[in-house]
Amino acid sequence: MNQQIRRLMSAMALMVFSLLVAATYLQMFAAPKLVADSRNPRPIFESWKRDRGPIIVAGNEIAMSEKEDGAQQIEYQRVYPEGRIFAPITGYAAVRLGQYTGLELTDSAELDGTSDSLWTQRIEDLLTGRQPRGGAIRLTIDPKIQQTAFDALEGRRGAVVVLDVNSGEIKALVSQPTFDPNQIVQKDAKEARKVLAALQEDPDQPLINRAIAGDRYPPGSVFKIVTTAAALKQGLVTPDQNIDAPVSIPLPGTNVKLQNYGGESCGNGHPTFKFAFADSCNTPFAKLGMDLGWDALSEQAKAFGFEKDLAIPLKVTQSVVPETNSKAQVAQSAIGQFNVQVTPLQVAMLSAAVANKGVIMKPFLIESTLNRDLVVQKTTEPKVFSKAMDAKTASQIKDMMVEVVNNGTGTSARIPGVQVAGKTGTAQSGRGSSHAWFTGFAPADAPQLAVAVVLEAKDNEYLTGGPDAGPIAAKILKAGLNEN
Repeated sequence: MNQQIRRLMSAMALMVFSLLVAATYLQMFAAPKLVADSRNPRPIFESWKRDRGPIIVAGNEIAMSEKEDGAQQIEYQRVYPEGRIFAPITGYAAVRLGQYTGLELTDSAELDGTSDSLWTQRIEDLLTGRQPRGGAIRLTIDPKIQQTAFDALEGRRGAVVVLDVNSGEIKALVSQPTFDPNQIVQKDAKEARKVLAALQEDPDQPLINRAIAGDRYPPGSVFKIVTTAAALKQGLVTPDQNIDAPVSIPLPGTNVKLQNYGGESCGNGHPTFKFAFADSCNTPFAKLGMDLGWDALSEQAKAFGFEKDLAIPLKVTQSVVPETNSKAQVAQSAIGQFNVQVTPLQVAMLSAAVANKGVIMKPFLIESTLNRDLVVQKTTEPKVFSKAMDAKTASQIKDMMVEVVNNGTGTSARIPGVQVAGKTGTAQSGRGSSHAWFTGFAPADAPQLAVAVVLEAKDNEYLTGGPDAGPIAAKILKAGLNEN
């Protein structure tokens, strides 16, 4: 009898042990896969009842949850008080559609309270019986700069990025046209789907964040910052050296001639390199590109951040300088044409590198994460992203960018009482039109903010960097520097 009892007890103990092992496996190892499995509806059902935390800019909630009176399934409604201004950043949390984008996607764990950093909060909620609530994220965005940039682009297609050159904080990130996320998260799911479908089919692509993603843009002459850095590094030229700058040059292996903008002369045809940069002459930079070769040009671009992975935490599309053995294509690449493609964020990083003595700080949007009581859990520490050039080269390019604004193509970006450094760009888009660029920083002697502005041309619309993008950049920098 005792032997039978012992066998029974052993069998029961083995069963209990097996259950513990299975439970441990499910909780510790299988749970993440089960939660992520699209066939598992439980996470969706749980999200319907979750009090999602806010996204905060300068003390104001730009994304928040409101309790639904008498709700049976979805207890909280997501609300975006200034939806259109911040939509490219926040994205949307469309619980009824099961779709999340922007920070609502990348930082969903913090906002819904399931992040590892909020485990103590979850324990407190469990022990005290409090209604579980998500944490919060506080952004680096300056609302004044963001609003100014948004207003300046209203009714246009384009983007603006503003960086703190010393920390990498993103002070503004605007993409136009935009959309109202409130229409996508509305209570009427059928209507929300109609709105989303219409936005997805809109030829102006309002759901695309043009500042960091999408099809990217040809940079045009703002890329001459990269070519200049490479040429100075290789010792091919100095700022005050006279260079050959004809009206046009033949492109090797083709019947095409590359010419200066509008077929104009570049000074007396033999100006200083600084003058050629300030006047944005094409021929000397095309010649420099061929002298450098693709390897040196590509290496310098990569030092600025091209072809590097970057998340802010929104994923940033890589900017590229496609490989080529053609001298003609290298010449075109050196002036930001051929197949060079950039994001406005990358262009802002060009100016930030010059402003910060050659060092690019990693751009970021989230200043800190907070718990439900808005107590800081984690703060983002600035860190170096890339060393684009040495301090001497950066100082030389800074002086050349100052000349652009003082006496060159960027005089429209002047700010009374503040020295601005900048570079204009006019980029052919291949549709009988050209986009307008301006990038720069201020104050030039003690840099704080770097900016990139791109205005996207419509078919057969010819925009230029100085007249079209320069004034917008000046307005944005004035707002950021509190210059009235």
